Amino acid sequence: MLLHIENVLSADELAHAQALLADAPWADGKITAGSQSGQVKNNLQLPQHSEAGQALSQLVKAAVLRNSTFFSATLPHTVFPPLINCYQPGQNFGNHIDNAVRSDPYNGQWVRTDVSSTLFLNNPDDYDGGELIIEDNYGSHSVKLAAGDMVVYPATSLHRVTPVRRGQRVASFFWTQSMIASDEKRTLLFDMDRAISTLRSRHGETEELVLLTGTYHNLLRQWAQI
Repeated sequence: MLLHIENVLSADELAHAQALLADAPWADGKITAGSQSGQVKNNLQLPQHSEAGQALSQLVKAAVLRNSTFFSATLPHTVFPPLINCYQPGQNFGNHIDNAVRSDPYNGQWVRTDVSSTLFLNNPDDYDGGELIIEDNYGSHSVKLAAGDMVVYPATSLHRVTPVRRGQRVASFFWTQSMIASDEKRTLLFDMDRAISTLRSRHGETEELVLLTGTYHNLLRQWAQI
C-alpha cells in the first residue's frame, strides 16, 4: 500500500518544528545506515539524542499516533522513534531497501520495520530535486509532498531520494511494526475500514454494518500479532 496522508502536522506544529530546525546540529546521515544503504546514503541527520532531535521526534510521533488514517493503514504495534534528515545541494540517497529490524535507541527494543513513513517538514517550492522514488509492481512513484503531509509505504519497497539541486529538503522518517505483518492483509483491512466508515456516514448504524464491523474485528483478531 502506498498512501498519501495530508495535514499530519498542524500549522502550529510545523512552525514549532521549523523553529527547532533553525539551529539544528546536523551530522552525517550514515550514523543510522546499514552496511548496504551506507554505501549510497549522502545526507545529513539530526543526532537522535540531541535536544532538537528528541523534541522533533516526540512531536512527530504524537502527531502520527493521533492520526486515524495512519492508525487504520498501519495498525501500529510499535513506532520507531522518528528521525530527521536534510538533503542539501548535491546530496541524495541511492536505491536501497530498509533494514528488516532496528533497535530502539532509548530502550533497546527490537522493532520489525513493516511500514516506512516520510513526513515532509518543508514545502516542495523550497528545493529542486529531492523526490522520493518508490518502486513497486506498478512501476516507479515520485513523491514530493507539502510540509506536514506524509507518505506511507511498505518497508520492503526499493526506494531512493533523487539529488537536491537547490535549497534543502527536510523531512522526518520512521518505521512501524504493525500488528499485521502482511502488507496484503493490512491493505484488505484498511479498505474494509474505509468502506465501513463511508457506509456509516451515509446510512447510520445499520444491522448489516454491525455484521460487517464484526467481520473486520474477527479478521483483525485472527491475524494480529501482539
